[in-house]
Amino acid sequence: MSKPGNNKIEAIQGDITQIETDAIVNAANSALKGGGGVDGAIHRAGGPEILEECKSIVAKNGKLPTGEAVITTGGALKAKYVIHTPGPVWQGGHKNEPVELANSYHNSLKVAEENNCKTVAFPNISTGIYGFPKDRAAAIAVKTIREYIQKTTSIQKVYLVCFDNENYDWVQKNL
Repeated sequence: MSKPGNNKIEAIQGDITQIETDAIVNAANSALKGGGGVDGAIHRAGGPEILEECKSIVAKNGKLPTGEAVITTGGALKAKYVIHTPGPVWQGGHKNEPVELANSYHNSLKVAEENNCKTVAFPNISTGIYGFPKDRAAAIAVKTIREYIQKTTSIQKVYLVCFDNENYDWVQKNL
C-alpha cells in the first residue's frame, strides 16, 4: 500500500541542472558562492546571473544559516528559480544535523510555495562532501517532503533527483 503523498514525490536519476521544473534546489554553502558538487554544477549551468543575485543576498543579509533557504533566478537553467539551502556537515549526528537537514527541505518547500512554484526538484542535500549518511538523509528527505506536501495543495510534484545509484536506491526504499 502506498503512503499518502507519494504520488506527489518521484525519484529520478540524473542531472538536476537538466530538469524542467519551476524551481530546483541547490545544496549551497552558507556564503552562496558556488562550489563543488551540485552547487558548482548549478552555478556553471545557470550562468553568472545566479551568482550575482547570491552576492546581493549575502551583502544584504550575511551568510545563510544552515537549514534556511533563499531564492534566485534560474538564469540559463530550464528551471525558473533556484532555491539555495545550506545543508549540515555531518559530525556524527550529535550536533543537530538531522534537524538541520529536515529544515533545509522544509524551508526550501516553504520558499517554493511562497513563490508559487508548482514543481520542485531537490538534489540529495549533504550526502556528498558534507558526509551525511545517504540512508539517513534519504529517510529524512522523504519524510519531510511528504509531511510538507500533505499540508499544501499548491506544490503538485516534488522530484528527488539523484546523481548516483546509491542515493537513488535509498530514496526509492523510503518512498
